[in-house]
Amino acid sequence: MAQQRRKILLLDNGKEWGGGTNSMLELLKRIDRQRFDITCCFYYNYTRGEGETIEKVLNSIQIPVIFIPQRKQPGWAKICKEVARAFLFFSKSGRKKVTAYIDSQWRIKPNAMALREQLQKDGYDILYMNNQPGSNLEGYLAAEPLNVAVVQHCRIEPVMSQAITKIVNHTGDAIIAVSHGVESVLLNHGVKKSLCTTVPNAIDIHQPLPSGEAVLRSLGISDDTFLFGSIGSLIPRKSCHHTLEALHRFHQQHPEAKWKFVLVGEGADREKLQRQAADYGFADRVIFTGFRNNPLDYLAAFDVFILASKSEGLPRVVLESMLLKTVVIGSNVTGTAELIDSGRTGLLYPYGDTVMLASHLQQVWRDSALRDALTQAACQRVIDNYAIEHYVAGVEAVLGAVKPTRNEYV
Repeated sequence: MAQQRRKILLLDNGKEWGGGTNSMLELLKRIDRQRFDITCCFYYNYTRGEGETIEKVLNSIQIPVIFIPQRKQPGWAKICKEVARAFLFFSKSGRKKVTAYIDSQWRIKPNAMALREQLQKDGYDILYMNNQPGSNLEGYLAAEPLNVAVVQHCRIEPVMSQAITKIVNHTGDAIIAVSHGVESVLLNHGVKKSLCTTVPNAIDIHQPLPSGEAVLRSLGISDDTFLFGSIGSLIPRKSCHHTLEALHRFHQQHPEAKWKFVLVGEGADREKLQRQAADYGFADRVIFTGFRNNPLDYLAAFDVFILASKSEGLPRVVLESMLLKTVVIGSNVTGTAELIDSGRTGLLYPYGDTVMLASHLQQVWRDSALRDALTQAACQRVIDNYAIEHYVAGVEAVLGAVKPTRNEYV
């Protein structure tokens, strides 16, 4: 007897294209359409380079998409937050609680009602959420009274509280963590172990790999220039200012070095980072490309990829760098540290330690034998452990087995 297709509403309430978006798309391209009938629900039709929208990409792979329109924060909410900041200046936790309550009233609860209506109207079996629990609270609220299974795909180290843990344990039916580190954070905050499954992020290890030569030509970079690079949103969490600070130290120690730094991505920190590079006196060595649809071409062009983030889940961009045999230097945080065996498949440094980061930059710049050894071992690790087929099968196993069972409060 044929298994009935499971009807899934995939919720992504993000505002910008990121690694989690790409991982989601890789899953949707490969998921078994005979078993799973997926519709995506977005708040924003965000774009990547060249104006390509998420709606357009989903349509190209025959995944239907709906949007829940979002309103701007009302004036009363802004005023209430300002009053709270003034009267609770002595209590950070108090300000957070008041802000969370205000946001729940004007944003989270209305979105929960709209989601619940959608879930009921189209008879979905599963609500599958693509972020982290604290960012998807409306999904838990929407599904709580319904006979709908709730699956959270936790794609980043989650920010948890007792209240969030309580909601997850009561309403959630499964949580997919993208790394063992992310699962550990969930468990340490009291999330039930029975809910958690680790399905590591992965990439297509059989895809054609670029050489990077076209990028070097387009940027006007000569073959004898050592190229440092980074790819990602230019936002505080990515900590690109630490990379620039380390490059400043490297530049002072080795003024003779011929190098450039390419930053691929867009975000609120761009102007600040441009000023920082100018203040250090090497604005001509730093190239801001904006968002690009071909990040692998850039990774292939880099001699070294740097990920200075404050937090990660299991960054695809590190896997891609390793597959392309580009040296990876990363902050020792959840996710990144799970991929890099420091000194064997890349180099790690304590988050924010720009002195050690500068030392690593010097090491890989000087030592071509070290670069070769790191990249060979890194590439083999990806091939052996992070093929996309394992990722898809793992997610399908969770979606195929999950049932809506509302747990008791704990």
